Amino acid sequence: MALSLKRRYLKMPLTRIVSFTFGGFVALSIALVLFLSVKANVRNTFSLLNDKAILLTSSMEERLRDHFLAVEQAVTDLRPFFERGEIDFNDKDAGLELMKVAVATSSRLTVLVATDLKGENFGVFQAPNGRLWPFKRQLPPGGDRTYVLPDLTAASGPTWGPILNNDIGQFANVSVPIVRNGRMIGTLTAASSLDSLAESIRSLDEGVENTTFVMVNGDEILVHSDRDAFQSGGKGQAPLPASAEAFGDPVLAQLAQADVLDGFAKAARLGIEVSRLELGRRDYVIMKAVVPGYSTEPWVIGQYFRGATISREVERLMGSALVGIAAMIIAALVAFWLGRVVARPLKKLAEQSRAVATLSLENVDPLPRSRVAELDQVAQAFNSMVVGLRAMNTYVPRSLFHKLMRLGGSQAADAREARLTILFTDIVGFTALSETMSAAQTARYLNAHFAVLVAAVEDEGGTVDKFIGDGMLAFWGAPDARSDHAEAAVRAARRIARDLEVFNDQASARGEPCVRMRIGIHTGPAVVGNVGALDRWNYTVVGDTVNVTERLQTLGRELGSGDGVVILASADTVAELPGERGAERAGDFSLRGRSTQLEVFKLDPAAVPDTAAGTQRRVAGGGSFPPSAAE
Repeated sequence: MALSLKRRYLKMPLTRIVSFTFGGFVALSIALVLFLSVKANVRNTFSLLNDKAILLTSSMEERLRDHFLAVEQAVTDLRPFFERGEIDFNDKDAGLELMKVAVATSSRLTVLVATDLKGENFGVFQAPNGRLWPFKRQLPPGGDRTYVLPDLTAASGPTWGPILNNDIGQFANVSVPIVRNGRMIGTLTAASSLDSLAESIRSLDEGVENTTFVMVNGDEILVHSDRDAFQSGGKGQAPLPASAEAFGDPVLAQLAQADVLDGFAKAARLGIEVSRLELGRRDYVIMKAVVPGYSTEPWVIGQYFRGATISREVERLMGSALVGIAAMIIAALVAFWLGRVVARPLKKLAEQSRAVATLSLENVDPLPRSRVAELDQVAQAFNSMVVGLRAMNTYVPRSLFHKLMRLGGSQAADAREARLTILFTDIVGFTALSETMSAAQTARYLNAHFAVLVAAVEDEGGTVDKFIGDGMLAFWGAPDARSDHAEAAVRAARRIARDLEVFNDQASARGEPCVRMRIGIHTGPAVVGNVGALDRWNYTVVGDTVNVTERLQTLGRELGSGDGVVILASADTVAELPGERGAERAGDFSLRGRSTQLEVFKLDPAAVPDTAAGTQRRVAGGGSFPPSAAE
């Protein structure tokens, strides 16, 4: 039932599919572009802005976090030295040496200081010129007001203090508790100048139409990329850090009044707010995000640009859309023409491929050459393939080809052991017969003879292995497994006998000698599959079962010397012939190369099996079929 419910597919000619479907698709694309161009362009522009907001804000946040992570890592990595006693408040000189190494190896550290519970401290200060100043109790000139000690407990983690300003710059600071034996004994603090961070963030500014900024403590501006020339006109009125109002940037001064824009859900999910602010006849788009954790107040990072940028983008996209429409109209026309040019040879290829799939190679016509390089290459390769298949099919049976293709080729051909039924034939007295014929006559005679044998084997689903002189080796049960392989082999043998009778009648009418034949059939285990080496392989059967079959055929000289066709089968084969009428027990025989005797049956070439399979009946010679265990 499952096999009969195969899915059916709608099939269409390739020419129609390529020409009309592809051409129609292009035409439909043109109509859709005409209808959706403006909407799509605006949507794409906002999508790009969405991605831009995410990319820019993420880049700013990444630089911010990278900068402060290095500062935080410095105190985290140095704290164990205090807690293990390798650095001690009573031996400040040894501690200063390690702290100098920590500051010297990090360009982001300005001050590294250890403070005990009494408020006494020591540490290292890195001056703007890069010089390191170790100090005890008091920071060098210019290093004061770079950090604030927060209230910590033994369980506190890294804690950031407020942003501090002095004559040499802005500083962020982080502190960790120093704990020994479960008791807090002091504080380790690192301070970092924000000058390098500000320069790194200002480098993200994309030009005069974009302004990047960093704010903290509500409206205090730390970084501003256009402090010398605002987009709105004017310039910064106060050195940074400064409040937005004191600095004089009207966009940041009115940041709280900006209206949040819809259409930026992707950015919003990442904590990025996109808003719009109108200032007189100009409007601005602002992208910002809040970054907590590196001061007592959250940081606000972002960028703003004039809204006219979006209008220009839409105008450019509209112009590109018009050019695209014209190009697609041309493409639609070319698609119809190319579809027909390409599809015609492919249609021819499909037609010829159907014949190749069934190995009807005599019905395959050569494909014509093409001016399209790839199609011409395909045509030449196909024609060469057909020539090769025709040559191969001369030596490999078509039935075996079909079976291996159906079963999966390489896996089906792997050598394996299987229970098979082997059939071996041989012409009686062919050597003497061939002495009266020329080489051409001998070849024609054998070809006609083997045609009869091959037709009988293949019609019964068998596989012709090889021709050995005037003999033939065939088998059933591989490559496709079947339970009735013994019955099929016997049917093929009897058909050979019937067809040989017709063949002899025709030969006699032509004045040619008649043929007598011996056939051996045996069932048993054998190795079947690819046997050979390198590039010379044969799909064949080997093993004792094959040898026994050949010996049975040879035994026919004794048991059927006067018969036109003698068919000898082993008891193993006869045991698998339910309803067999014409099996006569010939006896037990010692075959060459075997240490034990083999029970042999002589089959009547003209007998017809009983369709009521499995009934036991007496056979000629006093035996029973199937043979009893006693026999």
